[in-house]
Amino acid sequence: MHPAFSVIFLTTLIGAAQGLFLALFTAQSYAAFKLLPQPDAHAFYGQGSFLALVLLVAGLVASFFHLGHPERAWRSAAMWRTSWLSREVIVLPAFMGLVFLYGLAHWLDWHPVLMTLPGGLPVDPTAILGVAGTLLAFALFICTAMIYACLKFLSEWHSPLTVVNYILLGGASGFTLAAAFASVTAPELVSFLAGWATIITLLGLVSRSASLYRNARLKPKSTLQTAIGIKHPRIVQKTQGFMGGSFNTREFFHGQPVAMLRGVKWFFIVAVFPVPLVLLLSAMHGGTAVLAVAFVVQYLGLLAERWFFFAQANHPQNLYYQSIA
Repeated sequence: MHPAFSVIFLTTLIGAAQGLFLALFTAQSYAAFKLLPQPDAHAFYGQGSFLALVLLVAGLVASFFHLGHPERAWRSAAMWRTSWLSREVIVLPAFMGLVFLYGLAHWLDWHPVLMTLPGGLPVDPTAILGVAGTLLAFALFICTAMIYACLKFLSEWHSPLTVVNYILLGGASGFTLAAAFASVTAPELVSFLAGWATIITLLGLVSRSASLYRNARLKPKSTLQTAIGIKHPRIVQKTQGFMGGSFNTREFFHGQPVAMLRGVKWFFIVAVFPVPLVLLLSAMHGGTAVLAVAFVVQYLGLLAERWFFFAQANHPQNLYYQSIA
């Protein structure tokens, strides 16, 4: 498939924002149970939510560059009963709204006790907003990933590993960003968040390696014979049938040599996993610059990973348009 950079930026930016929000609420949950020191809510939760919202808005803006008629974008939510894209269009703004309210509640220090759990744990509006936001964050991960995982004719995408990778890679970048952000606003949480970023990155390495291993061993269900309806055992295509390109040759094939794909694959493997892991471990107890570099390197690697994700998918129609000359 032809990678669209608008979609690449959309999925990586909102993934980092979802991971960042999950990191914020995870820290709040641990602090509520006295397992972590309570940070400055105004600085860490309030400003952190604003940062997540900025990433979400940037991803949403990037998505509009993928639309032929942006003014009709609202219609994309109409097929929510059957379309994962429509569900994503609904869940994304809902999640953005909850992130805004969660951050605003912390910013205004609005913490009235609404109820008390049996163990004596008070529940305030930020806890309720955090739980709802967490559910929507995972729902958004699932909706975004299922847009691709539900396509049976693209074997590289049609796997539960697609959903797992979207969750883990988004979570890894979000927690890495949270660790860098905490080094400025809540240094006492850096080791906790960096530790979780390390664990999620390692899990992402396992799941992404599994998907690479699986995809490398896929065998196409279609053949050149079934693609053009001719049963002769030996068919060699010399030309695509016309002089210029078409929508099919542009949108369903990346147009890059095999060496390019191989180079992008190894770049993202190194940039997403080992380099951030080394930087996270070296800055476990602080080091804003090192943690910031870890996030930037990992995010650049995720851009390459998402490009490779789209480019690796081999549309069945390429059996027919296999020759460009």
